[in-house]
Amino acid sequence: MAPVLPESGALAPVVRAAFGPGSRVIGVQRLRGGTKKGVYRLVLDDERTVACYIWSEQENYWPAATPRARTDPFAEASGAGLFEAGHTRLAGLGVRTPEVYLLDRGRSVYPDEIALVEDVRGGTLEEWLERGEPGAQQALARLGDALAAMHGCRSRSVGKVEVVARGSTADQPCAQIVWDRALGHLAEAAARVERIAAVRDRLEAALAGLAGAAARGEHALIHGELGPDHVLIDGRGQPVLIDIEGVMFFDVEWEHVFLELRFAEHYRWLRPGPGVLDEPRLRLYRLATYLSLVAGPLRLLDGDFPDRAPMLEIAEANIGRTLAFLEPPPGR
Repeated sequence: MAPVLPESGALAPVVRAAFGPGSRVIGVQRLRGGTKKGVYRLVLDDERTVACYIWSEQENYWPAATPRARTDPFAEASGAGLFEAGHTRLAGLGVRTPEVYLLDRGRSVYPDEIALVEDVRGGTLEEWLERGEPGAQQALARLGDALAAMHGCRSRSVGKVEVVARGSTADQPCAQIVWDRALGHLAEAAARVERIAAVRDRLEAALAGLAGAAARGEHALIHGELGPDHVLIDGRGQPVLIDIEGVMFFDVEWEHVFLELRFAEHYRWLRPGPGVLDEPRLRLYRLATYLSLVAGPLRLLDGDFPDRAPMLEIAEANIGRTLAFLEPPPGR
């Protein structure tokens, strides 16, 4: 069952804390998206709207899993602390994210961690690209500038921004973390998908052949899941990054594999210059990403996530990409 829509009365203390005692909520609307937090639009009595994020167990559709260590870059990316750390770091780089009006990590005005942020109403970059909006290419170029600023921000540590800020780091190189995780996703995918099970040995061999990338001394700041649906467009045509809880220091190739996959022909606006990306690492990360996007959506559908058809489409598309990875390159 989907979480119950929060009542205006329950949100009244949140709005008063952010905007003063005279502010009232007159409407609440659930917004699309959010598998780990609730995302709502609040209509205020002065006709303003704000977005509301609620982090709670009731809003998290992912089935319970064995908790990962906080130093694991792929530990669950949920919670106001991760959001605040990611927002602060990105804002310091001049990367546009929704303005924060209130962030309550201590649950002083609501039973769960909650934030009120700017309601960016221009739609997603994905919608702009689908409609062929005249400003879409300029937004892509500006997104490329934002990514360059992020990827130029470096750390010797590996992990989510909040964890690194506390002086912690992952205890393995990025490529080893990805390789270990990919083996787990392969086992999970093979248990669920007969076509994957039939070639499991070949996929294990492919992963083994890509293992062994050397550790690096520095790592880039990346979003981690930056598709065009995670970019809003503001009233000035500027891209605004959302779902920033997973912002972390990691190999920049991990970011670019996801960008390449999600932006397709529009990736040319985001591709870095020659020599920036390591091709063997890209191949490992591509296969790992495909396996993740088979296992993850199918695991999510073990629960009561309501928007099931898109998750099945994601899994099916990445089953195809996984199988195609085993095919010889053209001309061979």
